[in-house]
Amino acid sequence: MKTYAIIGYPLGHTLSPNIHERLFSLSGREANYVKMEIPPEELEAKYDELSALGGFNITIPHKVPIIKYCDRLDEGAARYGSVNCLKNGDEKVGYNTDVLGFTKSIDLLGATLSSKVLLIGCGGVGRMMAIETALKGGDLTIAVLKTDKELAEAVVSEIKNAKSDAKVKIVYIGGNVIAPEDFPEAPDFDLLVNASPIGMFPKVDRMPCDESLLDGVKFVFDVVYNPRDTLLTKTAEKHGIKAMSGMAMLVLQAVAAHEIWNGSKFEEADIKQLISDMEALV
Repeated sequence: MKTYAIIGYPLGHTLSPNIHERLFSLSGREANYVKMEIPPEELEAKYDELSALGGFNITIPHKVPIIKYCDRLDEGAARYGSVNCLKNGDEKVGYNTDVLGFTKSIDLLGATLSSKVLLIGCGGVGRMMAIETALKGGDLTIAVLKTDKELAEAVVSEIKNAKSDAKVKIVYIGGNVIAPEDFPEAPDFDLLVNASPIGMFPKVDRMPCDESLLDGVKFVFDVVYNPRDTLLTKTAEKHGIKAMSGMAMLVLQAVAAHEIWNGSKFEEADIKQLISDMEALV
């Protein structure tokens, strides 16, 4: 029986074992999935042990240091200089399944990144979301606080270097949340993506945009997954907008890992049920 793992330090509470054990069960594979807390200074000494695993996931602080142990990086890992999934074998390949988790989530939502997209926040995972949206031909507007001006401009520069004809602009938030008056012309978006932590537990009574900004929006994706129903997703659904929380991305990046490790395939209904079950645990 093969063993798989998530490595990081400290790991604390993580849903990864719950998600991966369920995915192994759904794919009919017998496997162990364990947590391995590895301090940064012990990564090199532990690598032979990691090489014996069927594969493993990587979280902070090892996403960048693990790269030197990879023979090759997939396109997403190379683009973002970050590896969160490694496939062992004759060739050790590093992947960034956060990219796949995001794009698969948008597909599951029924939306498309090649549309008019408003992205709120562009730090951390938001940077990846911005670049992926632009590369997929989206008409992207990034909304950030004025204090994040340099960060947003750096992301736009990165996008333009990767795709010179990319449609991307920055809008600066004037108040506590982004509102219609922050736009030079009437806002009009197909998809709204919240990449900020606004609405996360325990400050669950907040959302990153004024409710009126949802007028005309068709889809909402909120990276926050605790609580399972954020004020943003609840408000969107009240307006008849199809909305999804960040738990989908967490589960779907794990699905991508199983596809990478073993070529596993899953039924959409089973994955939707898994997302729902994991939401019930937060």
